[in-house]
Amino acid sequence: MNARTRCSALLGTLCLVASVALSTASADEPGPPARQAAVTLTEVAEAQNPTAGAAGPGDTLWIAERGGTVRVLDGQGLSDPVLDISDETTTDGERGLLGIAFDETAAHFYVSYTDLEGTSTIDEFAVEDGAVQPDSRRTVLTQTQPYANHNGGGIAFGPDGHLYIALGDGGSGGDPHGNGQSLDTLLGKILRIDPGGGDPYAVPADNPFVDDPDARDEIWAYGLRNPWRFSFDKGTGDLLVGDVGQSDWEEIDWAPADSTGGENYGWSSMEGTHSFRGGTEPANHVPPVHEYGRGGLGCSVTGGYVYRGEALPDLVGQYVFSDYCDGTIRTLRIEDGEVTGEGDLGVTAGEVISFAQDDAGELYVLNIGGAIQRMDPA
Repeated sequence: MNARTRCSALLGTLCLVASVALSTASADEPGPPARQAAVTLTEVAEAQNPTAGAAGPGDTLWIAERGGTVRVLDGQGLSDPVLDISDETTTDGERGLLGIAFDETAAHFYVSYTDLEGTSTIDEFAVEDGAVQPDSRRTVLTQTQPYANHNGGGIAFGPDGHLYIALGDGGSGGDPHGNGQSLDTLLGKILRIDPGGGDPYAVPADNPFVDDPDARDEIWAYGLRNPWRFSFDKGTGDLLVGDVGQSDWEEIDWAPADSTGGENYGWSSMEGTHSFRGGTEPANHVPPVHEYGRGGLGCSVTGGYVYRGEALPDLVGQYVFSDYCDGTIRTLRIEDGEVTGEGDLGVTAGEVISFAQDDAGELYVLNIGGAIQRMDPA
């Protein structure tokens, strides 16, 4: 971690190694301001250091807590833990329970966490009648982490039914092992696997590097530093990734729904659209769709979702994201891979660690301090 990075007492060293500007700049020229919805944040629950959320069975929202517990949010509030792996993870550094996901039919529930040795681990549980079956647990994938930061940890099923997994570059600072640009490691990547197709998983035959003997078959995209929250647009299937910067730039990366994978987002030769420490831009570099510079109150990008709900019609189609230190809820309108509008919603949510999207497309903002807030009409 950079010594200058500011951390809250609640986060310890989880803060994501960066400092961001309040003013934003696009990777190209900024578009005109997007039409902004009138939004308020309604606190619906208080969790214990929430880190991720996933739409669950029966119009519920499942919430991961960093210490290793999962709770269910419904109309009655937040439940007691429905899963507890707190004795199998640690919150040292940037570790803990970092991601959760359901498959398409909600027949299986997946957790992404670092074990007691710091190894990134994806486990699967069967779900019956909306309840996790602890005895069905199996480990799908593991990845050793050389340092305690840059774990990534986000997981989500894509429109293709495959499980996507985000892993950071392994940590420290400046990618000392060159993992971002190395295709022989899973670190610094987004992976794509079929957890139900093999033991412990299968690699889809159309993954971009399956015929490359020098590359890991699981890799879908690479050149990432610490992908802190990615999502698929429920309306288009496009992939959006918030990648935390090192020294000067935070970025949002984008890939269309019809991508065949293999995107190189540039780290650690590039930080956003800029050379990092004299690095040479890769010939296949896919620049961010949006970047913003540092110098203000921010410290790291928190990726979000394209809004596809009904409560905020002026927000439909806009990508909603934030920054951990700034806390402003920001928006981008993206058309064919180009930002055509950007702005903010005039609300702040404190230390925004993640967003969650329910089955109806409504968005929730997770503050590492505990607050779970729903985005509602003002």
